[in-house]
Amino acid sequence: MSVPLIDLAGVVKSGPGLGPLRIEKLAVHRGDRITLEGLDAIAAEVVLNLITGAALADEGVVSVAGADTRSIATDTEWLKSLDRFGIVTDRAVLIGAMSVAANIALPITLSIDPLSDDVRGQVEQFAADAGLPASRLGDAAGSLDAASRARVHLARAIATKPEVLLLEHPTSQFAGSAAARDLGLTLARLADARRLGWVALTNDVTFAQASGGVRLTVDGASGRVRRTVAWWQRLFAG
Repeated sequence: MSVPLIDLAGVVKSGPGLGPLRIEKLAVHRGDRITLEGLDAIAAEVVLNLITGAALADEGVVSVAGADTRSIATDTEWLKSLDRFGIVTDRAVLIGAMSVAANIALPITLSIDPLSDDVRGQVEQFAADAGLPASRLGDAAGSLDAASRARVHLARAIATKPEVLLLEHPTSQFAGSAAARDLGLTLARLADARRLGWVALTNDVTFAQASGGVRLTVDGASGRVRRTVAWWQRLFAG
């Protein structure tokens, strides 16, 4: 069996707002599509930081492509590991006065005024894959609603051609809405088109169902990761 791209085993992490965070076992292989539920905003941020090596676990092991993140010794090694991930988070900065196109282009070039024809072509494709209409590319990023901002983050996340997408509560500002469902459907189509795996940290059932990924839930007390069970399944199981 292949080595997991992401592997968390016996992980415990304490910190402000954590009680503490526990994840007994989570293995993500290339191409896997997973929604991980049961984590609030603080816990989701910590999990993202653990996976990317921005933080280290108090206990347990976090491995990326078979390498323990504790073994990362230099900034160069960390950036190389980080390149595997396309990160979708509302904590990432969009420069409101700049155009949507320029914001999407930032991961691939600093020459954004004007964009070269080649870069503009790439940006238009990233935007299309993320479900952003071409008519919005000239708009100031600061004028976008929450759902459109999430799509800009998604477009920017695929710009670096990552091995896997990590989505941190991508619909937190519009959970349970038609826009959340549409983003889930977009993620499913994008993953098919680009043959891309993803892990979405979310408690939005509407988004999770639309995305078509395997739904897992972290038990906060034990850290066990299990298949998500719908309320009606719990009712009949009882």
